Amino acid sequence: MPPGSATEPTPDQHEPLPPADPESAARAICLRLLALQPRTRAELAAALESRGVPADAAAAVLSRFDEVGLIDDTAFADAWVETRHRGRGLGRRALVARRLPASRGLATPARVRRLVGMLARKGYPPGLSIRVVRAALAEEGAVTGGELDALDAMGEG
Repeated sequence: MPPGSATEPTPDQHEPLPPADPESAARAICLRLLALQPRTRAELAAALESRGVPADAAAAVLSRFDEVGLIDDTAFADAWVETRHRGRGLGRRALVARRLPASRGLATPARVRRLVGMLARKGYPPGLSIRVVRAALAEEGAVTGGELDALDAMGEG
């Protein structure tokens, strides 16, 4: 019979694989999901449950993935917050750039306090906030060399 006929499988058609043990199936499901995007342990557990993987096999695979670092809920949360900040214009540079024009009539120390304070309220560390504000003020050309040196000293502390 010619290849591709109804009775002979073509090279791209495969025979169904024999059912794998539950842990192998759970590993395959998790790896496929993680290849698409980072996932939390809870998301993977829900996916395994919805696909009928036994709870003990799911727990074993998820624990192993946790041990080897394939699942890291803390890193996932940090990345999630960072992408949401960037996507909503809440990145530190965007925040400073948006507020910088409103502070133009103020003295440099007051501008720095306000902008660094705003970043601090958004959860950015002080040293990073000072460096971002310094860069924005330098780019604007509104500060002198001595003021930039003072800001550098603040950022180092």
